[in-house]
Amino acid sequence: MEKFIISNGCALRIADSRKGEKTILLLHGYLESLDVWEDFAKLLSKEYRVVAMDLPGHGISQVMGEKHTMSFLADTVVGVLDELEIEKATIVGHSMGGYVALQTLRLHPERLEGLVLLSSTPYPDSPEKLLDRDREIALVEGGHKDLLATTAAKNGFASDNLKRMQDEIIFLEEQVLVTEPEGVVALLRGMKEREDSTELLQHSSLPQLFILGKKDSYIPLEKAEKMVAEQPQAKVVWLENSGHLGYFEEPEACAVAIKEFVG
Repeated sequence: MEKFIISNGCALRIADSRKGEKTILLLHGYLESLDVWEDFAKLLSKEYRVVAMDLPGHGISQVMGEKHTMSFLADTVVGVLDELEIEKATIVGHSMGGYVALQTLRLHPERLEGLVLLSSTPYPDSPEKLLDRDREIALVEGGHKDLLATTAAKNGFASDNLKRMQDEIIFLEEQVLVTEPEGVVALLRGMKEREDSTELLQHSSLPQLFILGKKDSYIPLEKAEKMVAEQPQAKVVWLENSGHLGYFEEPEACAVAIKEFVG
C-alpha cells in the first residue's frame, strides 16, 4: 500500500506491506525512488513487513531546502518509523541509501535491528568524488539533468548484464528525468558533507551485512575488499555477476542474503 505521510516536516511517499513480525526498511540510492524496489520487495514481503520510501528530494517526496544532510534524512527515516508505529527495523540501504542508514545508526542506534549496506560503503567522498559531485551540481543547475539519465543508469550495471537489463535501464533513465533538479542538487550537497563511518561500524554491536557486486564500477573490487578487511565484524555476501544494482541483476541471491541475515 502506498500513501503520503509527514515526517520531520517533509511530505513523503511511502510503501508499506503492513504485515510481518519483523520489519525491513528499504532505502533507495541516488537518482532512484521507492519504485526501484517494487519487484524486489515481493521477494521479502511474504516473511516480513517491508517498508520503502521516497527519500526527500527524490521520487515524489518533498524537496526541503538547498541541502539535504544525512542527519536530516536520518531523522526523516526515524519519523517514518514513528508514524508507522515501528519500534525497530532492519535497514537496507542501497548506495546513497546506505549513507542514510549509517547516519541513522549514528543518531538513532536504538531504532535499528540490523544494518545492510547494499553496494554502499562507510567512506566519505574522496577528493576526486567531491569534484564529480560539483560537476554534477553544475550540470543540473545548468539545465542539463537529462545528461545524467543517459550515463547513470548504464554505469550501474555490470557490462555483461547490459543487454538483458535494457528494460531496467530505460526505467532508471525515467527515474532521473522525473526527479526534481532541486532535489538532485540538495542530495548531492548532503552527500558531499557526510562523515566517515568506518569506526562507527567497527565499534557497533549491531548485526551488519555487506552485499557487494564483484563487477561494480562505482565500488571497484579492490575498494570493496579493503572495506571488508577493515570490518571483520560484518557478514559479507558477494554477488558474482552484479555491478552496482544487485537487486536488479541478481535479485534472488540478494533477497536470500537479506532473509538469512534478518532470520
